[in-house]
Amino acid sequence: MNAQAPIKYPDLFFIDGKWTKPSSASKITVLNSATEELFAQVAEAQEADINRAVEAARKAFDHGPWPRMSHAERAGYLRAIADELDKRVEEGALIQTTESGMIHSIAKTRLAGLSYTYNFYAGLADTFPFQERHTPRAGGNVGLLVREPVGVVGAIIPWNGPPGLIANKCAPALLAGCTVVIKASPEAPGAAYIIAEVCEKVGLPPGVLNILTADREVSELLVRHPGIDKITFTGSTAAGRRIASICGERIARCTLELGGKSAAVILDDYDVGTAAKTIAGRATFLTGQVCSSLTRIVVTRKRHDALVEALSESFGKVKVGDPFDPSCEMGPLAMSRQRDRVEGYIEKGKAEGATLATGGGRPAHLNRGYFIEPTVFANVDNNSTIAREEIFGPVLSVIPADNEANAVQIANDTIYGLNASVFTNDVERAYATARQLRSGTVGHNSFRTDFSIAFGGFKQSGMGREGGTEGLLPYLETKTVILDDMPKSAGRAVGVS
Repeated sequence: MNAQAPIKYPDLFFIDGKWTKPSSASKITVLNSATEELFAQVAEAQEADINRAVEAARKAFDHGPWPRMSHAERAGYLRAIADELDKRVEEGALIQTTESGMIHSIAKTRLAGLSYTYNFYAGLADTFPFQERHTPRAGGNVGLLVREPVGVVGAIIPWNGPPGLIANKCAPALLAGCTVVIKASPEAPGAAYIIAEVCEKVGLPPGVLNILTADREVSELLVRHPGIDKITFTGSTAAGRRIASICGERIARCTLELGGKSAAVILDDYDVGTAAKTIAGRATFLTGQVCSSLTRIVVTRKRHDALVEALSESFGKVKVGDPFDPSCEMGPLAMSRQRDRVEGYIEKGKAEGATLATGGGRPAHLNRGYFIEPTVFANVDNNSTIAREEIFGPVLSVIPADNEANAVQIANDTIYGLNASVFTNDVERAYATARQLRSGTVGHNSFRTDFSIAFGGFKQSGMGREGGTEGLLPYLETKTVILDDMPKSAGRAVGVS
């Protein structure tokens, strides 16, 4: 283990409650995104490792105590996990900044809030209607609608924002009574190792949570494994299509949080300078490597040039550099492959006739690390490649519209529907426009998403929701039980009819 990576057992997997030797000597190298130097090497899972992890989770679900505990008992473990994660904020922030390029101060703030998710789901043990009493209409005196764990969950985690994504998958799954196999990203495995160490520390029963790291080919074996009841995946729409098709073959459950090409719709009553500063300020978060980032900026044609000028001015002032430097506002992209992808889209934008207004290259003062300049394109055709495909970098496309109605049409003219925002001084117009946008979240006058309510997309941006009470539902199966009388052993039931 490289001394910089604060994980104890990078050469092992966490399977069945203990640190376990891998089936091969294969390793995955993790580089520092800002320096291109070695950060860590972790074990790379093979088919035998996937099988062992699934078998452990299957055994824990079918025969172990976890699904048979009360929700309150499982909530106690979630609260203990939350407490331990609060002690690991510094280590978690170091990992996230080094792996992905997130500004360190932001990483610390986000890691400090991570325990909220585990505590939130712990709180649902007392408030969520896991059992409802109904009055049957076709015989029997007591109808119970009970919500039970879906089973063994395969959680496939991407490299952008893994701590929060692990939390929003694992916390509800664990409360529901599921057991979990976490498949960490080969580019950013650190957060999965941290959660495994935490689960070991709090004494989570063997097999309830298992972690390993693998690349795409071996990850597909997890999706295909008959011992997995449900897949929860965050990543690209292309990978999501593949996962959905495999799950469909065997009627496995799946939740998919996929790509986006989110629109900011600027109505004519809103100041373009204010809109530009707000959009530019949020577009640098994680160097634009955010599926819900507002990357299509739609404005009426008469105000297009003014908005482009204001965006270019704001973006041009962003200080790019070392994400550990408190004065820097944007760090590097996560890896060389990602920078190549972003640069390819920038060239495609120029080739297809869009106007490069600012940025478009590598910062001249940085000779190592996967850095790219914040970039703005003007006069972008909504049918062009940079307007249709997810770039996953700090590249904004300003698209002129004939009028405000046409701006909404352009915003909806995409295969995606993850996020959007409406910029207007009139809250009534904001609400009316939001209801027209085909998007899982719509914000007002800023980039806004909120996992404490629900997060997910329309169309090819995914299936299902994560976060909030909605995020618990995908880990539950509903069962109807019709009885002659109410059994005492059934415990608490919410009466609804």
